[in-house]
Amino acid sequence: MALSDADVQKQIKHMMNFIEQEATEKAEEIDAKAEEEFNIEKGRLVQEQRLKIMEYFEKKEKQVELQRRIQNSHMQNQARLRVLKAREEHIKNVLEESRHKLIEVTKDHAMYQKVLQKLVAQGLFQLLEKDVVVRCRQSDLKLVENVLADALKEYKDATGKDCNLSLDRENFISQDKSGGVELLASKGKMKCVNTLESRLEQISQQLLPAMRVALFGRNPNRKFDD
Repeated sequence: MALSDADVQKQIKHMMNFIEQEATEKAEEIDAKAEEEFNIEKGRLVQEQRLKIMEYFEKKEKQVELQRRIQNSHMQNQARLRVLKAREEHIKNVLEESRHKLIEVTKDHAMYQKVLQKLVAQGLFQLLEKDVVVRCRQSDLKLVENVLADALKEYKDATGKDCNLSLDRENFISQDKSGGVELLASKGKMKCVNTLESRLEQISQQLLPAMRVALFGRNPNRKFDD
């Protein structure tokens, strides 16, 4: 039997609905797949950027840590230098105080005269010359004159050598010095400085390590003493 127009229209409509349903499902499938691929790509990009950001901040953190260590080392060195400077200044003050005490010694003429005798004798032992001139402060002229004979006798008794010992009455050690003597030989070419300051300097150099220990304690990092 031939289909009526109504049946044809019905079948056409059914076919159109079917095609539309297929198209809708296909579109949804495409959308779902696109969404999945989008999420995968987005996750990959996010992870990639996250790693880059982590790497960037890790590098920055290392730079900051390195800068902190450099700064810390610099501050420690500066602090160490300040401590060393303060210690040296303290030692300098101790030596200056000792120098002032030397001046007190010269005020005791009996004691100072004994010191002068030993200083002249020690100078003779160092020079071992036949002709020696002794120079002193102008204020010490009389005291030194009094000890020349005893100093010369001490020298002769110890060495068996004779010496023409004289006192310089024209040229003097500066009054700024604490005291002591200078001995000259070979027309001034040889000189032995035995002032109180020079002896203090010699002793302080020898005792400097012990002074540091006494004032500041032993340095745990020092293996050998100077």
